Amino acid sequence: MAFRLNIIVAVCENQGIGKGGELPWKLREEVKYFSRMTKGTRCPEKQNMVLMGRKTWESIPTKFRPLPNRLNVVLSSQANNPGEVFSGSTVVGSFEDAVAEAKQHKEVETVWVIGGHSVYKAALESDHLHRIYLTRVLREYECDTYFPHFDLSQFKVVEDPSVPSSVQEEGEVQYRYEVYQKIEADD
Repeated sequence: MAFRLNIIVAVCENQGIGKGGELPWKLREEVKYFSRMTKGTRCPEKQNMVLMGRKTWESIPTKFRPLPNRLNVVLSSQANNPGEVFSGSTVVGSFEDAVAEAKQHKEVETVWVIGGHSVYKAALESDHLHRIYLTRVLREYECDTYFPHFDLSQFKVVEDPSVPSSVQEEGEVQYRYEVYQKIEADD
């Protein structure tokens, strides 16, 4: 496989990731981090793919979608519905179809899974998963969508030079970046 599959997610202390189709917090620097991470490639002629569910797609303000400088792929159970329009993106019906789509695009360096719950769950269960880039927001928020539980014993904490290691602060909110790498059988 020529690409890496990573998850990028921000969670609060109660594992919440969203409320009413929006992020429960406003963290501008964290959004810049998300953009930088999902756009950045090691190889200049490569591009990244962002994989998201329909609700995540719909939660992106219209003027910002598709997310620029990334191949946008939307996972939807309505993938074959001609009325389902995701302008500027590719629509697939399953997580496996998304992996197949990434394999067809030789220019894809990293597939970033960006939400929501069911797409994160499928990525966590995938043999292709490499890393989880998790922003831990250090307070609780009222949420209606949560990041799926994952077995920490299957991962090791790693450092990534592109990820700040100190606690970040915006206004009253503190958060930190954590990177978990899937432990391979030969690790």
